[in-house]
Amino acid sequence: MDLTRSRRNFLISLSSATAALTGAEALVGVSRAAIPAQISRVGDKYINPKKVLLWECTRKEIREVLESDRLKAAIVPTGSTEQHNEHLAMIHDTASTLLVAQNAALQLYPHVIVATPVPVGISPHWMERKGTLTLRQDTFLAVVFDICESLKTHGLRNILLLNGHGGNAGPLKSQVPEWRQKLGIQLEACSYWEAYTKENAAAYMQSGMAMIPGHSAEFETSFALAAFPERVRREGVDYSKVKLNLKSSKDAEDDRMYYRDSLLATAEKGEALIRIAVDWVAEKMSQMIKQS
Repeated sequence: MDLTRSRRNFLISLSSATAALTGAEALVGVSRAAIPAQISRVGDKYINPKKVLLWECTRKEIREVLESDRLKAAIVPTGSTEQHNEHLAMIHDTASTLLVAQNAALQLYPHVIVATPVPVGISPHWMERKGTLTLRQDTFLAVVFDICESLKTHGLRNILLLNGHGGNAGPLKSQVPEWRQKLGIQLEACSYWEAYTKENAAAYMQSGMAMIPGHSAEFETSFALAAFPERVRREGVDYSKVKLNLKSSKDAEDDRMYYRDSLLATAEKGEALIRIAVDWVAEKMSQMIKQS
């Protein structure tokens, strides 16, 4: 099976052909050579999908869309760089929330822009596993607030903080009322997996709602198989020989369980789950714009 072609076809079909062939190849891992067409269909038009990514725009492009009053809102993706068991890349949380954000913004083009993702989050609980990066909570929140303040300075008054890492979720939501008051804008925070219910989780996942997001297990591995299969690497992995050296026996038990559950993952499950998240975020963003 040609995984690159399969992924490309899925992304092109995603939510009325809004492809997430992002300009941030370093984040989502697709080479330019693998992408023959850098366009996406949005309604009855075809656009370059990079147009919804703030860091890919020029100042002229941003200025003109702001002056035309077409740009109404921004999504700020927050993720992490942390261990995802033996088989998933550490950037998974950031890449997944960015993919959902970009596709949601494409559904609402040209009214929504995606800000540069925050790629390191609050991950002290994973520091026993090699490679994890973490920020102090105050540092992380200060960075996110400054991004929101920057966007507000440029005239954006509807901002959605779209999170992809469990450790960020509580701190972000706890700050929203204070930040909303300080900035005087409409501000919301959510994790993209809030799109799922017991019903739609049961329809696509053997492990069910209890394992969403389920660190590196069936859910996240299915997402990766659908969106960036090159980031799922089981070659050479013999979990029975892995030396975890964790202080907590419960942590070690959970780690083994997550790996076992990851074997239930399929790209087909991931495609269905991604569509649910993208549509849910697009609707949430649409409602924020209507209320402003």
